[in-house]
Parts: sequence; C-alpha cells; structure tokens
Amino acid sequence: MSDPSNSPSAAKASPRGERNSRLSADDWSEAALDQIATHGVASVAVEPLARRLGVTKGSFYWHFSSREALIKSALERWEAMEQETVFGQLEKIPDPRERLRSLFRVVAQEVKPHAIYSELFKAIDHPLVQPVMERISERRFAYLTEAFRQVGMAPVEAQHRARLTYAAYVGFLQLNRQLHQPKLHHDEFEAYVSHMMATLIPG
Repeated sequence: MSDPSNSPSAAKASPRGERNSRLSADDWSEAALDQIATHGVASVAVEPLARRLGVTKGSFYWHFSSREALIKSALERWEAMEQETVFGQLEKIPDPRERLRSLFRVVAQEVKPHAIYSELFKAIDHPLVQPVMERISERRFAYLTEAFRQVGMAPVEAQHRARLTYAAYVGFLQLNRQLHQPKLHHDEFEAYVSHMMATLIPG
C-alpha cells in the first residue's frame, strides 16, 4: 500500500496547511481592516474572513475570543499604524512649514486609510469605534494646532486654523465617499491640494 503522505493531493495540501498555521493575529486584524474599508464595520464576520484567508474558524479562535475582540484589535492596529507611518515620519522634517506641506501631500496620497476613516465615521456610535475616533481626532487636532503654532501663529489662531484644516479633510471625504460627488481627475486633485496648502499654510 502506498504512503498517503506521498500522494499528489497531500503534496498540494501541505504548503497551504503550513501557510495557514502561520497566520497571526495581525493577519486577521489586517483582513478585518480591509473588510471595514470596503464594506464597513457591520460587515466584519468570522466565517467570511476565514474563507478569504483560506482557514477554518479554529484559526480565528486561536487568536481572538470574539468578533468584538477582532474589531478592537483591528482598530488599534489602524491607530498605531497612523501614528507611526504618518506622524512619526513627519517629525524628521525640521522646518514646520515643510512639515505641514508634507502632511498635506502624504494625506492626499492615502487611499485605504481614507476608506477606513470614512467607514468608521459612519459607525461613530459603535462602542468600539467611538473611543478610537475620539483619540484619533484629538491627536490630529493637537498635532495640527502645534504645527500651526510653530509657523508663528498665536495659540488661539493656531487652534482655529487646525480646526478649519481638519474640517476640510472630513468634509472632502464626506463629499466624495458618502455623498458620491464626482471624483476629481488627477490634475484637478493635485491643483486642489496645492490650493489647500496655499490657503491654509501661512506663507
């Protein structure tokens, strides 16, 4: 009798099994973020994510006790990634005006973070989403306020400019992702970003 482990089907199954066994909590969290970006928080469910990742639900329960634990982990991952990849990189730029310009450019190039933020904004009443969005907003507002203060604006004026800048960002997302306004072509969008920088960043 031949050894079943030497059969073609077993050979094909082995790499997949090895890959699946290496799935981490971060893999699940990233998959949940992808789901949130495309279909919203309410759409996050264990079985569809397991099918997408090519695993059983047992892989999920190895890392998480519940769907809510996965959503919490995904939101924490998104929050940490923003802090590290956006604000962390900008701190290396010594000139405050150029730091603000770089912030505008970085934010303008984002796609998935915009989608995640927009979907989370729609789910702001969710008990797991609300505290994260509050922290994100407070951190962004504080960062912008300090940045405008560093370019020479008075504290109260810097707060007003930071609030105006953040409101412009949220409003633009609302127009494009929730009210489905026509998307700007590349050149139009670049011109819009340049106009925003010229308008909001003191010369």
